[in-house]
Amino acid sequence: MAIALFLTVLGFIIIGRAFYIMTAKRQYWTEVADRLKRDSVVVKPNRGNILSCDGQLMASSIPEYQIFMDFQAAAFEDGDSLWLDKLDSICDGLAQIFPSKTAEEFKVHLEEGRHKVTKNGSKGARHWPIWKRRIKYGTYMEVKKLPFFNMPKYKSGFHEEEFNARNRPFGTLALRTVGGMYGAKDSAYYGLELSYDSLLRGTPGITGRRKVLNKYMNIPVTLPIDGADVVTTIDVNMQDLAERALLDELKLINGEMGVAILMEVATGDVKAIVNMMRFYDQQGNPYYAEAVNSAISYRCEPGSVFKVASFLVALDDEVVDTSYVIHTGSGVKEMHGRWMKDHNWRRGGYGDINVARTLEVSSNIGVSHVIDHFYGSNPERYVKGLYRVGIAEDLQIPLVGYQKPYIRMPDTKTTDRSKYWSKTTLPWMSIGYETQIAPINTVTFYNAIANNGKMMRPRLVKRVVKNGETVVEFQPQVIKERIAKPKAIKTMQTVLEHVVSQGLGRKAGSKLFKVAGKTGTAQVADQHGSYHSGVTRYWLSFCGYFPADNPRYTCIVCLKKTGLPASGGGMSGVVFHHIAEGVMARNLKMKVDDAHDEHSVVIPDVKSGNIAAASQVLTRLGITTNSHWGTSYDYTTPIWGVAEQKPKSVQLTKVKMNENVVPDVTGMGARDAVYLLENYGIRVKLHGRGKVKHQSYAAGKPIIKGSECILTLE
Repeated sequence: MAIALFLTVLGFIIIGRAFYIMTAKRQYWTEVADRLKRDSVVVKPNRGNILSCDGQLMASSIPEYQIFMDFQAAAFEDGDSLWLDKLDSICDGLAQIFPSKTAEEFKVHLEEGRHKVTKNGSKGARHWPIWKRRIKYGTYMEVKKLPFFNMPKYKSGFHEEEFNARNRPFGTLALRTVGGMYGAKDSAYYGLELSYDSLLRGTPGITGRRKVLNKYMNIPVTLPIDGADVVTTIDVNMQDLAERALLDELKLINGEMGVAILMEVATGDVKAIVNMMRFYDQQGNPYYAEAVNSAISYRCEPGSVFKVASFLVALDDEVVDTSYVIHTGSGVKEMHGRWMKDHNWRRGGYGDINVARTLEVSSNIGVSHVIDHFYGSNPERYVKGLYRVGIAEDLQIPLVGYQKPYIRMPDTKTTDRSKYWSKTTLPWMSIGYETQIAPINTVTFYNAIANNGKMMRPRLVKRVVKNGETVVEFQPQVIKERIAKPKAIKTMQTVLEHVVSQGLGRKAGSKLFKVAGKTGTAQVADQHGSYHSGVTRYWLSFCGYFPADNPRYTCIVCLKKTGLPASGGGMSGVVFHHIAEGVMARNLKMKVDDAHDEHSVVIPDVKSGNIAAASQVLTRLGITTNSHWGTSYDYTTPIWGVAEQKPKSVQLTKVKMNENVVPDVTGMGARDAVYLLENYGIRVKLHGRGKVKHQSYAAGKPIIKGSECILTLE
């Protein structure tokens, strides 16, 4: 009974106390609440990195800032005297940091913000921009050290907004594939940045910002979760090699556009993907940049590289073999009311050739005759064969903008002219016209031939990594286990090798390893969709793989240019050659014959140049030299020396250079050759890589100052 009475009295006391606080003390606690404020602030996570296949950064986040002033901060509550006292110093400092604006301009701008009247009638802008563009961290710290700005944030009113800007350590390398960001909210715009945005972006956190009296405290509520890293299949060195080779040729031929894709045969990994378009600066000078991912989006008539798909269908259906003879005549043949021509029709054509030779010389008549003869009565069988061998496959590339191939089925009843099937459709389709295929599909098809018929889906991303651990693994995917019968694949591999060794693809080949592939030269429509505007545009291509006897990489090079000369083998094939040799040079393994004892003395190759420098180097290696003036240049080749043996002496013969005639620079490296010729007042242009094989300004000719000499390197 006593306990119940006690609890009842205690309850009345509590209720009374609460009533007292709600009434008599209400004003007091309201004032306390006014001094205690809490806001929720979103904390942005760090965006994940995009990495190359070997872990090099291709895109990473760095902080950037926009800086503002709050002219209603604590420092302005007691008047503007402190601000006015420091204003000139602030503006002078800002003018030094941002030289494009004077101190007086900064002063006018800041004073405008201080006197601005807000919507609620108060004086002073709350979020007035000091500088309209984003600034780097170092610049932000410089601004923060200025007078007045160096006071606590909530007193001075100086504050900032932080953004995660994307930094590309390799500049524009693979720009359209890696992707980009834009806008104040750092929105992903294109490429892998957009495709994998949900993984890269991460999850924002929340921080409670509490104001106690005049001080703020940040209390984490939910921590941000940083974005994951995306590891691509791109090889930075191969990408750079492909880009430089493509740019060199585009500049040489004044091309409009160029594409290069390098793919690993066994996995389908895209090791390099280059997209270049020609632009003009304000002075009218041309330059090249990546603006559109044409490798996956530019569907056009592929030209003669498509002939391989046509003949593979015929070989797989066993309607012909390589011995089947085709009568191409003089290079001109009427097909259903239209004239089909071979590229050498003015020289009399190829006469009677077999199927293998037809591809080697890229005979339009040969290919179209075979397809029209065996599939003319049933064109649907041919088109289904194209789908069977995979040239029309939807590759489902994880990049926005990918255009799957357009190869139509026979239809003679449609009113749509683009879909109507006429008698001439089949022969012209067989040689690469009346179809729309992007370069990525063509290289994937050739990659399947190199891979003994197994078609791999192009892979751009290998895995997603979070905190050093793999969270998602993207394994190589097989699209088709076999695109054609093994016999047909083997036959096509042999024919493609012959195209390079004894056909039109010679310039794509290499003396160091075997190459297989096919050239392509197609006339394409202009920007108005016309072929008859008076200006002829060409789509030049070469697609192949290397080394042909043990394929490791497949590559396609496409060039778009206006007017003649135009040659798929002579232009795109040259770019393929440089890419292939550059890639293989990085993977060369030394032969056992090249191994030497670690103590052996290797005598360097001594070239034409500074005889004193050569003598000094050889002397430091312990090799005695004898030099004298003469009319030739040579040195005696000594035996390889080891630690116990003294190498033989080397005789260096100096060359007396005639200042009035062009020197012979063949065999020299590019740097030495350019240095030597330009010292004679000759302008030099380079084509290719390696040592000088040919010089257009022949050695021994009289020198004319300002003349041009083109050096061909191999």
